[in-house]
Amino acid sequence: MSVVPEFLAANQKYASTFNKGSLPLPPGRKVAVVACMDARLDPARALGLEEGDAHVIRNAGGLVKDALRSLVISEQLLGTKEIVILHHTDCGMLTFKQEDAVAAVKKNIGQDASHIDFQPFPDLEQSVRDDVAFLKSNKLIPDDIKIWGGIYEVETGKIREVK
Repeated sequence: MSVVPEFLAANQKYASTFNKGSLPLPPGRKVAVVACMDARLDPARALGLEEGDAHVIRNAGGLVKDALRSLVISEQLLGTKEIVILHHTDCGMLTFKQEDAVAAVKKNIGQDASHIDFQPFPDLEQSVRDDVAFLKSNKLIPDDIKIWGGIYEVETGKIREVK
C-alpha cells in the first residue's frame, strides 16, 4: 500500500487553512540550513523555523559537498548570509564504510555503484568540523558568509555547537 493517498488527504487539510501564499522568494531570515535526511530530525521544528524563514537542504548525513550547488544558489541568487550545518547523533552514516555501500548495491540490485562516493564518516563531531572547513575554504562561498556547525541529539532534541 502506498502512503500517497494519506499524504494527499493531509495536504487537503493543510491547504484548507493555508494563508502563506504571498511569502517572498528569498528566505526571510537569510539563512540556509544543511541537515541530514533522517526522519527523526525535523530541522524546522528543532530550530523554530516557519515557512519562508530559511532554505533547508537535506541529504544523507547532512553533508555540504552534496549541498554545494544549492548553497551557491541560496547565497548568490537568493540572498542568504549564513549557513547552519546540522548533523545528528545515531546517524546511519556512522554505520558503514564506502565498500559496504558499494557491495550492498551490487548484492541487492546487481548494479555497480563504485563511481559514487557515499561519504560515510567514522566521527560525528569531526564530520561537522570537516563540513565547516570545506565551506570556509571553498572559493564559491564568500568569506562574509557566516558558517555554524552543530549536532542535533535525537535522544533529547537538543542542539549543541561543534567547535
